[in-house]
Amino acid sequence: MGYYDDDKAEGRNQRGPRKSGYFLASLAGLVIGALIVVLALPKLADYNLLPNMQDNENVQIEPAKEQKKGQNVSLNVTTDVTKAVDKAQDAVVGITNIQSGNFWEGESSQPAGTGSGVIYKKTGDKAYVVTNNHVVEGAQQLEVTLSDGTKVPAKLRGTDIWSDLAVVEMDGTKVKKVAEFGDSDALKIGEPVLAIGNPLGLEFSGSVTQGVISGLERAIPVDVNGDNVVDWQAEVLQTDAAINPGNSGGALVNIAGQVIGINSMKIAEQSVEGIGLSIPINFAKPIIDSLETKGKMVRPAMGVTLRNVNEIPSYHQQETLKLPKNITDGAMVEQVYPNTPASKAGLQEFDVIVQLDNQKVHDILELRKYMYTKKQVGDQMEVHFYRNGKLKKETMTLTSEGTM
Repeated sequence: MGYYDDDKAEGRNQRGPRKSGYFLASLAGLVIGALIVVLALPKLADYNLLPNMQDNENVQIEPAKEQKKGQNVSLNVTTDVTKAVDKAQDAVVGITNIQSGNFWEGESSQPAGTGSGVIYKKTGDKAYVVTNNHVVEGAQQLEVTLSDGTKVPAKLRGTDIWSDLAVVEMDGTKVKKVAEFGDSDALKIGEPVLAIGNPLGLEFSGSVTQGVISGLERAIPVDVNGDNVVDWQAEVLQTDAAINPGNSGGALVNIAGQVIGINSMKIAEQSVEGIGLSIPINFAKPIIDSLETKGKMVRPAMGVTLRNVNEIPSYHQQETLKLPKNITDGAMVEQVYPNTPASKAGLQEFDVIVQLDNQKVHDILELRKYMYTKKQVGDQMEVHFYRNGKLKKETMTLTSEGTM
């Protein structure tokens, strides 16, 4: 049989009203807090309290202004990339190679191709542009297109087939911006860079692509004279910034807006993507200076023509050249020109050069690279060679005249 406790019942009745009071007070607090947030939110938005959107770039966004209904929002975004582009872009120009047509067929002069160039110097009323040799090769006339579309006649100052560099001179009265050269020796793999140029012609002039330095001191074989034989190994920078036909001669720029490379080529194969190549500016500087002042790059020469020993049949290596059996490479002298360092040192036809100073040479490429990068006109050089099976050594003083 159940029972009812009056004391307990009274206690329950007393606690009931207290719970209701607490609930009403909490509800009122929530409502008031929500009203404060709603009223304060527009004021807080004016401060544009946004988190840092990028780790590696300094992003500046102007404070938000009061927006009216239907009004477009405009942001003034400034980053390290846009600053670099602003600094370098106007110094990058288009170069049009104009060649004469066939007179008998009634063809007039017409553009044979377009490329890019970089204005690196302005002196008085003249300005100088560096570009690639293959951009200006064969031109009867040259025309420079400035970043604002102004077209200025230009003339070739000098070219260098080995480095694929050329210097063009133009009227500088309308030139407003000159590029600043950086230090390509200080570059690091992974460092951000920008390629600026005119891909596919002047229609896309001033195009900017972004990437990183993918590799340093890449050795790329180059066929200079088109005979399908490697004549030179170009040491270039590798980047994944998009470089397309027309970008040749344009600028590779670091994040400070300094030119650290002259874009030269890309590896264009179906299975390859993102391998662009650029001539390091530290390598290019002395060549640019020589082309501007002398019209050519002055390099040392011995005064000979050569042939790779490894291209000669083994029979003639043994019977004609009389080389020891363990000597299967080197550079054979085909011809010695008169009154040259080689003739004065006594070199003869069929001598096989195997060493210059302390540097072993296995082919013409290594011989040429040593002379062009380690020696200067007027330097002495020891030449080690085999003649009739015997190793000999002669010293010559290099000049700038003649070949090789």
